Amino acid sequence: MLEEGTVYFDTEKLIEGRTVKLIYKGQLATPETNEIYVHYGFGLLWDNLQEAKLDKVDDGCYETEISLDCADSISFCFRDDKNNWDNNETKNYTSEICKEEITLTKVETTDIDVPRLKKSYLIAKKLKIAFYKIITFVPRVFRGEWKRKKAGNV
Repeated sequence: MLEEGTVYFDTEKLIEGRTVKLIYKGQLATPETNEIYVHYGFGLLWDNLQEAKLDKVDDGCYETEISLDCADSISFCFRDDKNNWDNNETKNYTSEICKEEITLTKVETTDIDVPRLKKSYLIAKKLKIAFYKIITFVPRVFRGEWKRKKAGNV
């Protein structure tokens, strides 16, 4: 059972790009309240400002899911259907968002069967190259251009 006046996330650490569940049992969560909304944005300037309706669950708690943007923090406050606000006594609620941690693992390359090129393929490749050189060189011989041109001569 949550204490009154609390705001929780369903995870210990907020990580960008993930979806988290926000659970609210603050001053607006009274029996007279029909609907509660969370008003939230990312970073110091409340970028990508959004509002989501919280669903009423057990023990007078309200909850919703929020997708976290790529930002360093999320700031939020709450309002009810009568336009009463819970903004943490004008300080708003703020939580840090962490970057996704990527871990690299070293892959050992032992006992891996490396495919080898077949000798027949290699011989065919060499024959193709030789044939190409012959068909490009023979016409130059007949034209009298069999010597290489020097870089300075045009």
